Amino acid sequence: MMHADLIDQDDLLGQLRSLGFEMPSGATAEQACAQAVCGLNEDRARALRQLVEKMLSASATILPAVRQAIDQQLLPALAHYQHACGKHDVA
Repeated sequence: MMHADLIDQDDLLGQLRSLGFEMPSGATAEQACAQAVCGLNEDRARALRQLVEKMLSASATILPAVRQAIDQQLLPALAHYQHACGKHDVA
């Protein structure tokens, strides 16, 4: 039997915590992403962008709730930060 690599809510929270983002215990993917984009600065935006790029380019399957949180929370916040700060590339 073949097992696919999955990125689930726990993986997302673990990745965010490993980057130094504080995550409330039991947070959903949406809550975790919303928390991560609070108070974005250049370093946080760079770390989040690299994490998103890594997750989206990996061969692992991203579970729908995680993908939705990335699409609805992280990507818009990173795009807004990049536009607001006049950054062409925060990565």
